[in-house]
Amino acid sequence: MIRTGIVKVAVPGAAVALMATGSAVAFPDQAPQVDAPLASSPLQLAREVQTSRDAYRPSLNLKPSTPPTAKAKTPPAAKHLKKQAPIPTKSVKTRAAETVKAPEITGSKFTTTDLNVWTAPEQKGTLLTVLSKGSKVSVTGEVQGIWAQIVRDGVARWVKAEYLAATKPVEEVAGGVSSKACASGSGVEDGLSADAIRVHRAVCALFPSVSSYGGVRSGDGGEHGTGRALDIMVSGSTGDEIAAYVRSHYKELGVSEVIWEQRIWTVQRSSEGWRGMEDRGGTTANHYDHVHVTVYGNEGTI
Repeated sequence: MIRTGIVKVAVPGAAVALMATGSAVAFPDQAPQVDAPLASSPLQLAREVQTSRDAYRPSLNLKPSTPPTAKAKTPPAAKHLKKQAPIPTKSVKTRAAETVKAPEITGSKFTTTDLNVWTAPEQKGTLLTVLSKGSKVSVTGEVQGIWAQIVRDGVARWVKAEYLAATKPVEEVAGGVSSKACASGSGVEDGLSADAIRVHRAVCALFPSVSSYGGVRSGDGGEHGTGRALDIMVSGSTGDEIAAYVRSHYKELGVSEVIWEQRIWTVQRSSEGWRGMEDRGGTTANHYDHVHVTVYGNEGTI
């Protein structure tokens, strides 16, 4: 009994052998057919096709790699360059420079002797320089005690007020000392000491314009009472010249003291120059209309 779907065919042994070898078998009822051999499995395909495994690998470049060379940039063509102006620097002002105001000048005066210049009054400051006699200085009109404010290089400075004058002091009068009798008469010389007479004759010879003198005064308890003083009645620039002349020849004339325009000069303190005097309340009392000369008595050399 044969089950459905299964067909059993009886094949002779020889035919089986032939089929096992893969040879074509001719059956009586079939024409011979030749088919291309088929691989029975992937393994068989691998064996039949001899392909190298390296064929499936990517190729390796074993040569040393050379880093790419940077392409040199071509410098830009030179263009006309304008010179840049320097950047202005902003000036920094200090607080002191902003607050300090330049002193106001009200006039000018002259130094009557070599004069010290200080940074502050009362000698609390620093000595800056020494002005020579006859120097013109700008003044502000401010006075503190014996000190007067001047202006130098736009800065306030201080000097002793008594050594400033409105007019420039005259140079020393040229010439010697005359002992010739004066035309003003012997009346002026009555009672005067030898030194006072020397002063009278020397001034009279050099300044003939002066016509009035004051000599001995009765009842005077000072130099005028003893004949050791002479008043030369003069004012203005002529008085400046006479005062300068007497001071410059004090040894020959035997002079010890000169008073002129409320200032005093003495031999003992000659290095200080003119020194200021207190206000005595009038033109004559303050010696603005005459030069007062005091002498030792008889110490002159002429």
